[in-house]
Amino acid sequence: MARDYIAAPETPWAYVSDQVMGGVSEGQAAWNDGALRLAGQVSTANRGGFIQVRTRIDTPIGADAAGLVLDVRGNGERYFVHLRTRGTILPWQYYQAGFETAEDWQRVRLPFSEFAPSGRGLRGSVRPETVVSIGLAAFGRDHAARVELRSLEIY
Repeated sequence: MARDYIAAPETPWAYVSDQVMGGVSEGQAAWNDGALRLAGQVSTANRGGFIQVRTRIDTPIGADAAGLVLDVRGNGERYFVHLRTRGTILPWQYYQAGFETAEDWQRVRLPFSEFAPSGRGLRGSVRPETVVSIGLAAFGRDHAARVELRSLEIY
C-alpha cells in the first residue's frame, strides 16, 4: 500500500470551494516545491465555509487498510481530510477527520476509525474499499487558511 497520492503524477487534484453552493470563501491550490498548497480565506457568510482540494481514487483501497498517513505543515490552524465513498451520494455528504498543523513538517496518522460521517443517512464508519475521493479541506469557521501536503499514503 505504498502508493503516494501526491507523488503520483497521474493523480490529479482539483480545487473546489463553497462558491459552488453560493458561499463566498476564496482560495487556490497550487504545487510548490513538491507539495500541494491550499490557501485562502474561509468565510461562513452566505451559508458557506470551506475551500478544498481533492483527488479521485480510481484504484480501490484495500479492505484491510487501517488509515491515511500525511506529511503536512501549515499556519497552526486545524484542517480536515474529507473522504467520499460510493455511499456519499449528496454533495454535502462525506466522512471527516481533523488534524492540527505547525510551521514545520509533521507526519499525521488518521485511522479510518476516526473519520466521522457528516450527517444522517451515512454508515457510522468508513469502509476503505468504498472510498472514491480524498479531499484536504479548510472548513467550518472564518479563518485564513494555509496548509501544505507533501505526502499522502495508505497504511
